Amino acid sequence: MKLNVKAFALACGIIWGFGLFLLTWWIIALDGITGEPTIIGRLYRGYNISPGGSFIGLIWASIDGFIGGAVFAWFYNWLSGRFNASKA
Repeated sequence: MKLNVKAFALACGIIWGFGLFLLTWWIIALDGITGEPTIIGRLYRGYNISPGGSFIGLIWASIDGFIGGAVFAWFYNWLSGRFNASKA
C-alpha cells in the first residue's frame, strides 16, 4: 500500500498546526498570557504564549507538519517499494 504524499502531508500540517494553536489557547486559559520564551519559541520565531503567538505558531507548525508529513510519506513509499520488490 502506498501513501498519497500530498494528502498525508496536508493532514499532518493541519493536525500539528491546530494542535499547537489549541494547546496555546489551553495554556492561556489556565495560566494566562506570558511573554516568557518557550522551547518551541526557539524553533518557531515569534511564537510565545499569547493570542498573537498562537497564530504565528499555527503558521509555523502547519509548515513544519506539512514538510515532516511529506518526508515521512515519501520515505514510507520508498521503503515499501524496496521490500515489495524483494518479495516478488
